[in-house]
Amino acid sequence: MANRIRIKRVYDEPSADDGFRVLVDRLWPRGVAKASLAHDLWCKDLAPSAGLRTWFGHEPERWDQFRRDYADELKSGPALALMDEVLAAAGKRPVTLLYGARDTEHNQAVVLAEAMNGRDRHAG
Repeated sequence: MANRIRIKRVYDEPSADDGFRVLVDRLWPRGVAKASLAHDLWCKDLAPSAGLRTWFGHEPERWDQFRRDYADELKSGPALALMDEVLAAAGKRPVTLLYGARDTEHNQAVVLAEAMNGRDRHAG
């Protein structure tokens, strides 16, 4: 199944085709009540390390380095196992990675979706 991993801001309305919804922020998003967020799983351990997240600070000029460093973090054994667990839990449904950042192009969900799409192709 090609590219069944999608990304969406937590502030956007859920839709029927979201499938398995996974919050991938290390911190709970501001202004969102835990009871009101439609999600199946909060996988904060797939988020960038606290140090990397703080260093990046959503500064677009740091994006290329952040992307490389976060991709390296996702190659660790625990991160690979977590990605596989999410894919397994979703079954054949699409997976929508939820994030809170304002920037829709420069955020961890973009990098994570690429990594998970790569794992999904190899698992199939």
